[in-house]
Amino acid sequence: MSYNSLKSLTPAQALVLYYGVAILAGALLLCTPLAAVGPHLSFLDALFTATSAQCVTGLSVVDTGTRLSGFGQGVVLALIQVGGLGITTFSVYLFIYLRVGVSIRGRWIINETLLPTPVSSWRDLIRSIFLTTLIIETLGALLLSFVFVPDLGLKQGIYSAVFHSISAFCNAGFSLFPDSLIGYRNNPLVNVTIMALIILGGIGFLVIRELADACKPRQNPLQPRRFSLHTKLVILTTVFLIIYGAVTIGWLERHDALAHMSTGEAAWTALFQSVSARTAGFNTIDLDLLRVPTLFLMIFLMFIGASPGSAGGGVKTTCLALLFILFYNRLKGNPNTNAFGRTIPEDVISRALSLFLLAMIVIGLALFGLLIAQSPDWAHENPREFLGFMFETVSAFGTVGLSMGSTGQLNIASKCIVIALMFIGRVGLLTMAFAIARRTRSTAPRYAEENIMIG
Repeated sequence: MSYNSLKSLTPAQALVLYYGVAILAGALLLCTPLAAVGPHLSFLDALFTATSAQCVTGLSVVDTGTRLSGFGQGVVLALIQVGGLGITTFSVYLFIYLRVGVSIRGRWIINETLLPTPVSSWRDLIRSIFLTTLIIETLGALLLSFVFVPDLGLKQGIYSAVFHSISAFCNAGFSLFPDSLIGYRNNPLVNVTIMALIILGGIGFLVIRELADACKPRQNPLQPRRFSLHTKLVILTTVFLIIYGAVTIGWLERHDALAHMSTGEAAWTALFQSVSARTAGFNTIDLDLLRVPTLFLMIFLMFIGASPGSAGGGVKTTCLALLFILFYNRLKGNPNTNAFGRTIPEDVISRALSLFLLAMIVIGLALFGLLIAQSPDWAHENPREFLGFMFETVSAFGTVGLSMGSTGQLNIASKCIVIALMFIGRVGLLTMAFAIARRTRSTAPRYAEENIMIG
């Protein structure tokens, strides 16, 4: 592709290209003999692993801790970090570092990726993103090392702490342990650290920045602190989903998967799975032990996912909040969509509805394709198999990484479907739609209105 062709790309098309190039480069590196322990990975398995890492999903057809070498794990970790921060953030930061400046295209990409409103200084924004990420991941690694170093030794313990800290903050869910974090589910420090990293990585950089600014001393202590509507919706929705998920999981599994645990261990497990299910992909319990209603709840949490401008996927917490706000206002007979003394623009509501419906369509088509691709491998279809692949589909779309064991059963066609689903879920449905569609027309015809029956 020539330089002129690259310049003619729309921002959405450029964003898709950036992610695609990074995934391809990672796949080629993972194909080399240096990346594997034993036989080198096939290109499809390497592509699956690279896509999962770059899209911070966590689904894997090979065990990261035993099948990949130190070099291969380093490639995965680099892809996780790049995917978590966003390749666009890296690109703009490099432009700033080289004093080339930020173009209008770069500002659009950063605005779409990170911010609902413009900022005064793009350079300060990018620097603050890198600094915030470095501080949070370093603190996370330091706390985890207090547990991993005594268990694994100094070198391996520090390496595991750094790996899991980056994986948790980027909401990737990759683990060096074959059972994820089941062995540490009764450890309060590991639970609190990993959950804090997941939550911070999932609420978005704008929210973190606003919360950090709120902690700074004010010139007028009597003046109340003000948060943007975006931050209010993210915080309230995130807290609600975490509490709702933890209480429901604990109640549903109190006589089943959690029955043999102590009260404290059961509470940690329920809370951890509620936090992790939304986007991270770590687990502290075997998912095969969970009841069908619990798995369905986790599918709902994975579908919602994280918040805009974060490392996670899904339809996002603000989309769920806007749907409830829209429903509440229409029940009251209010033609406007109001929340916290603000009116939300109609185009934002339209995008939320479009995103929700488009996500349902994509997941439905992908699940249908998986069922067709996998059906020859089943002697008899059963509901648990269907639930497993539905779980896998939503997990891939939400870039979560949790699995009921279906990942290891995927054939070639199914792996390709999951790869595409992870890519779409990470880049974003609307971005993919804009990348494929024609440029937006400034004028469009408007015809005479005519009603139709609904309901």
